[in-house]
Amino acid sequence: MKRLAILLALLASPALADSNRPPAALAYSQLPDPAQESEAKALMETLRCLVCQGQSIADSDAEMAGDMRALVRERIARGEKPGAIRRYLVQRYGDYVTYDPPLSWVTAPLWIAPLLLLAIGLLLARRLFRKEAA
Repeated sequence: MKRLAILLALLASPALADSNRPPAALAYSQLPDPAQESEAKALMETLRCLVCQGQSIADSDAEMAGDMRALVRERIARGEKPGAIRRYLVQRYGDYVTYDPPLSWVTAPLWIAPLLLLAIGLLLARRLFRKEAA
């Protein structure tokens, strides 16, 4: 019985991912001004979909990404600058919404770990090649 309940919960979870409400007005339509749409598109490609995690809001079909696209387009249409919109979204959703989190104590491991791993790899390679040469 417990297995059946788990199976039903797993099968139902994708159906619960999106609501039944219609998409936001500008989620799937472009702005009439090509320059504004280009500016909005450039910003949308730098913002991460919080549901999909690997896609930008420009590429994602998730409902939340559609809402974020509509928000970006609405604010661009009102004349707001992309930097201000980006700051608003970071304030609302956190640094995770961007693909390039700023350097801080929280994100320092993300920036330092690759350098540290590269240094360790170089040291190991150096020791390995010294032993072979000797």
